[in-house]
Amino acid sequence: MREIVKKVQINIPFTMLWDKYSGEFLKRGLNPEIGIDAAALERFTRQEFGDMAAQLLSRGLTITVHGPFMDMSAGSPDPVVRAATRHRFEQLLDLIPLFKPKTVVCHAGYEWKRYGYVREEWLENCIDTWRWLGDGIQAAGSRLMLENVYEQGPEEMQILFERLSEQDVGFCLDTGHQAAFSRTSLTDWLDTLGRFLGQLHLHDNRGDGDGHLALGRGRIDFETFFKQLKSMMKAPPVITLEPHEADALEPSLAYLERIWPWN
Repeated sequence: MREIVKKVQINIPFTMLWDKYSGEFLKRGLNPEIGIDAAALERFTRQEFGDMAAQLLSRGLTITVHGPFMDMSAGSPDPVVRAATRHRFEQLLDLIPLFKPKTVVCHAGYEWKRYGYVREEWLENCIDTWRWLGDGIQAAGSRLMLENVYEQGPEEMQILFERLSEQDVGFCLDTGHQAAFSRTSLTDWLDTLGRFLGQLHLHDNRGDGDGHLALGRGRIDFETFFKQLKSMMKAPPVITLEPHEADALEPSLAYLERIWPWN
């Protein structure tokens, strides 16, 4: 087994973990980042979530969780939409004591094309939502991370981390999203938000879409990125690999093992 396996998380939707991949994760000792989406929340009972969590934790695996994101809008100017978003996050929060995750990742969710003209209102609503969720996650012994998706640059997220310092909300930098959707370089993202960085989502693409390719199969310069990261951090943040195809996992592990800069 590759030594790097012990140092990273591997993303897996809960439904896929339950239906097909739990045996492989347990057998290989893969640390999961478990996606809890609406389909899982509708299908599974709290007991079933707890049974899976107990199996993983009994093997000494580290767990991180990815919260629901489809149609979630923490800063929506529509109170009904915000209420629906909070409902899903309440369901998520109820599961945190079962999984005991190191981190809980949610999408920050800012899109200038949708919210640019109501940015101040969006920010205030958003901060209120994340403050509530961050407090709950922190009380459960975990840490909320906000991830970039369609944000064009780090300044669109910076105020969130500055105003959520009491909740210790961290930044989850998604390299694939940055390459596909941002208009700002990866170096600039690190320079601006590096002090808040607590997690990485690693996957590659060719800049023309969110391809979730194996590391080294796209255009992202991970070697330069990790050199900059090493100069900023004595120890690695939480790192999650996000292969969307099973055959992308091994190449990603091998690539990451080769460029890993920390002892």
